Amino acid sequence: MLTLDAVTITQDDFTLHADFRVDAGARVAIIGPSGAGKSTLVGAIAGFVPLAQGRVLWEGARIDRLPPAKRPLSILFQDNNLLPHLTVFDNVALGVNPNLRLSAPQRASVLQALEQVGLEGFETRKPAQLSGGQISRTALARVLLRARPLIVLDEPFAALGPALKAEMLDLVENIAAQNRATVLMITHDPEDARRLCPKTIVVARGATQGPTPTAALLADPPPDLAEYLGHS
Repeated sequence: MLTLDAVTITQDDFTLHADFRVDAGARVAIIGPSGAGKSTLVGAIAGFVPLAQGRVLWEGARIDRLPPAKRPLSILFQDNNLLPHLTVFDNVALGVNPNLRLSAPQRASVLQALEQVGLEGFETRKPAQLSGGQISRTALARVLLRARPLIVLDEPFAALGPALKAEMLDLVENIAAQNRATVLMITHDPEDARRLCPKTIVVARGATQGPTPTAALLADPPPDLAEYLGHS
């Protein structure tokens, strides 16, 4: 279980309060108006944004004092975190060993992860030689290989077309099921939330609300969210 206990995040003149729990294995969307603090929230969970107050716990143990690399999560940003000078194989292998000195079993595990996301035969290509979907698959292969219990997605598929984005969301669902991982996903698209996440956290007016059932929330959104989604 992920718990944010009376968390306050302060950056310049912006303050966000968060207090919620996410059950282990849950898939939860994070939605809200632009600038509301969605990326700030997941940045704090990941360790890139400091807390002003409160605690972040995983399975009852505090993780907010740990550096990002020591936290039990993998995070994908909009740029998919790929290094342009490295091959597909090496970008994925960073999830095993940052110095890229791999044992034979580790090399085999990288190849297996690439095969699972449909990139067998792409090992020597570099990101500039890949399509948007292939870049996303490479990043997801690294998530699969790391097998962390919490997967955080900060709109990594926003630039993809609807069909390809749906395919990536299904792949995330499969990876999460395989690793029994919890998923937090920032999205601006309510259809993404409906497809992947049975529950949703709303970030608006400096605070979080939820998690609440996604279908009910989107059918009858609160005023801040209704305005953002374009409901009359």
